[in-house]
Parts: sequence; C-alpha cells; structure tokens
Amino acid sequence: MGTEYVVDADPGGVAREQGERVLPATDSLAGVAAGEGDRVLPATDRLTRLAACDGGSAALVNRLLRIGLASLPAAYAGGEFAFRVDGTLGQAGALRLTPSGTSARYAAIAALGVLRLPTALQPDVLAGESCRQLVGRLVSQIDLLSSLGDVALTCWAAAEAAHPALPRALARLAALDWPGRPTLVVDAAWTLSALVAARPYADVEEHLIRASRRLLGSRGPATFPHVVPSQREASWRAHVGSFADQVYPVQALARLHRSRSDPVALAVADEVAAAVCAAQGQAGQWWWHYDARTGKVIEGYPVYSVHQHAMAPMALYDLADAGGRLHIDAISRGIGWLANPPETSETLLFDDPPITWRKVARRDRRKLVRGLRAASTRFRPGTRLALLDRVFPPGMVDHECRPYELGWLLYAWLS
Repeated sequence: MGTEYVVDADPGGVAREQGERVLPATDSLAGVAAGEGDRVLPATDRLTRLAACDGGSAALVNRLLRIGLASLPAAYAGGEFAFRVDGTLGQAGALRLTPSGTSARYAAIAALGVLRLPTALQPDVLAGESCRQLVGRLVSQIDLLSSLGDVALTCWAAAEAAHPALPRALARLAALDWPGRPTLVVDAAWTLSALVAARPYADVEEHLIRASRRLLGSRGPATFPHVVPSQREASWRAHVGSFADQVYPVQALARLHRSRSDPVALAVADEVAAAVCAAQGQAGQWWWHYDARTGKVIEGYPVYSVHQHAMAPMALYDLADAGGRLHIDAISRGIGWLANPPETSETLLFDDPPITWRKVARRDRRKLVRGLRAASTRFRPGTRLALLDRVFPPGMVDHECRPYELGWLLYAWLS
C-alpha cells in the first residue's frame, strides 16, 4: 500500500502515472458526483431538509460527496482499504497523496458507506468489485479479529448487505461479547447497531437486550464516558467521554427504538444529543472531550472534519428519523465550519486532487492539554486552565484522510 499517487496541481488536474498506478480521481465517479449524464446519485431526504434550512451547507455537502467519491478509490487496492492517505507537497508544488497501512475497521465502515451507492456505481470505488464481495471477504477473515468494535462493524456491514455469511459474523460477535467484559462505549454502541441491523435476518434478541441494557447503563448523569464500566478507566479521566462516545450511542439507541419501540432508548438518545448540541462551538465546532457528569466540554480540540460532515449529521438524522428532535441548525453550523474554520487560514477541502484534511488541532504533540484538563476537572468540574489556550493555541492542520471518514460521509447523506 506504499504506492504514491501523484496529481498535477494545474487547473486541468491530469493524473500523472508513477509506475503502474494512477490516482483514480476522475472519470465515472467524478461525473456521478457532479450529476453528469445518466449516472447521478439519488436525491435524499436528508439533503433536501438541509437545503431547506441552509442552501450553502447543502451545496457544501454536495461538494464533499464529490470529493469523497473521487478520493475513496485512492485508498483501495488489492482488495483492502488503507489505514490512511497522507498529503505532502512534492516538486513544483504538486500535492502528493500516499496511502499506507491497512485497516479492517476502516474497510467495514467504508463498506457501510459504499453500500449506500447504487449497485452499478460500487465497482467504480472498489476496483471493479461489488460491495457484497468486499463484505464477504471481510467476514471470511473475521475469526482473525480480536477487537469487539472491528467485529461489530463487520457484522453490521454483513447485515446491511443481507450477506449469507451474516450468521458467521454474528457467531464471532457473540463469542467476543461475553457478559461483564469491560468495553469501550464506542464498541458497545457499534455492537448494538450491528444487532439492530441483523434483527430482520436472525434471532438476536437475547444478545440485543443485553447489549442495549449495557449501553443504557453506561451513561453518566449527563453524557457517556469512554469505558463501561467507567471504573475500569484511570481515575483521573473516568469522567471523560469523547465526541465519538456520544454520537455512536445516540445513533444506536435511536435505531433500536426505530426497529422496535423502546421509548427509554429514544429519550436517552434525545437527551445526550441535546447536551452535545448545546455545547457546540460558536463557529459550529463539534468539540472532542466532554464531562459525563455535566455534559460540559473538557477539551475542544482537535476538531475533526469527519465529525463535522458525517458523524454528527449521521447520528442526529438517525435520531430524527426515529422520532427524536431534528437539530438541523446544529448540523448546518457544523458543516459550515469546514468552509471557514476560524482556527486556521488553511483550506481543508481540495477538489483537485480530491482530499479532505483530517483535523485542526493544538500545537501540543504530547497531548498535555487533554491530560491536564481531564485531571483538573476530575475534582473541580468546569475548571478551564485558560493559560493552556495561550500556550497551546489551535491551528495545526493534520494533512491526512482516512477511509472511514469517507465511508461515514456516504452513510450519513445517502441513507
């Protein structure tokens, strides 16, 4: 996966071959995203609702989808998705995109997104394969996975693909998910989402009930922590939950209620979503770390692009589809941050070559701010240590993109 893909930075944006590989950034997928010819992505209710609120944000989502569709193939080769694609400036100012590593987790999330594309377009992303072929290969390797989250995502993709190998995926999920096991909240949420997706195809009720009780029981007084039970986390940060620890449970609980009425699950999802939306930054930032006891922000940075364009909209739309509140203004503000992040003058979105940079972070490579704020708020909730903002200002752009970010983008907006 170390092959470099080079795209000239001229207005024509013609891909230049290096060895035997060329960045597949144009041709059919670019035409699809632009709505050219007959290969047009279907209109979605989610984009329609956003356009009614904010036409500019809807146009930006369309642009993001164009970028995502053109860049996702660059992260796929040899039947596997890369772990990351890095961007560096080469000779004559050309931006060089280099994929590296592989990730079963990111492949499963990418598969969930690609499954949202019309079947005829999936081979354009997957080097001629269908997404069902990709899902089948992921399930065939599932016994090699030891992470509950990785297995849950693979199971979820198999369920959404209605793949005949779903029983094998469910068996592996059950084998890893024993009662009482300390579990990351994100993994617990993905497990519940996978079981909800599998509900029409298999008898998963006993496991689903256990998974839903665990997730509901993990919530703090306001929001979710990072680990369940939270006592398994280091005491100085047992109260801390990330943005991911909020949105994936909101999504899972909303989907649980929609699949079969569960008012308690819907109420918890609504309350946590409201707390996170209330804490949203003035420029639309979805902040990073929250106090599970109060719902207040402990540390805001990094701000991740995927949170802005995919994960927040995905969870909040799923909540609304289940009968919860639609936070359309918050969704719009979050997307708007991508166009004009106040923390940096750098552009985060590139059409040619197609890439979306991963995050804007503090200049704090040792992550001291996160640690100090977590420790200080353990015994004095709301402590800010304002000096840290001056010593470690935000503004550093991470010049990489990961396939899961594009998978969730498709999944959020093409649902």
